[in-house]
Amino acid sequence: MSNKILIADDATFMRMILRDILNEGGFYNIEEAKTGYETVDMYKLLKPAVILLDITMPDMDGIEALKQIKEIDPDAKVIMCSSIGQEAMVHECFEEGADDFVMKPFKPERIIHSVSQYIKKDTDT
Repeated sequence: MSNKILIADDATFMRMILRDILNEGGFYNIEEAKTGYETVDMYKLLKPAVILLDITMPDMDGIEALKQIKEIDPDAKVIMCSSIGQEAMVHECFEEGADDFVMKPFKPERIIHSVSQYIKKDTDT
């Protein structure tokens, strides 16, 4: 089983924040994607254990990327991340197969808890 994590967010600073949170939580095997299309392509190539997927991205939103990833692999573990917390949006994410939904701004313990459900911490750096 892969221990790779894919962070998908168009904002560089958000990817950096998530990487730092994950590193502090003992997760180091991390890749990054900047767009929805790149996320889908990287999923096909890397088959990460977990994807942290932003909803709002410029070329393909996170919900469409989620749909495409779930078509490729219905067992893919996808944690949606967004500052858009409207109930309908959260409901749609879960309807499309999201495994969790984490609101921005991130609470580090919430990210670590969610990722830890699907992947073990790296034993070496």
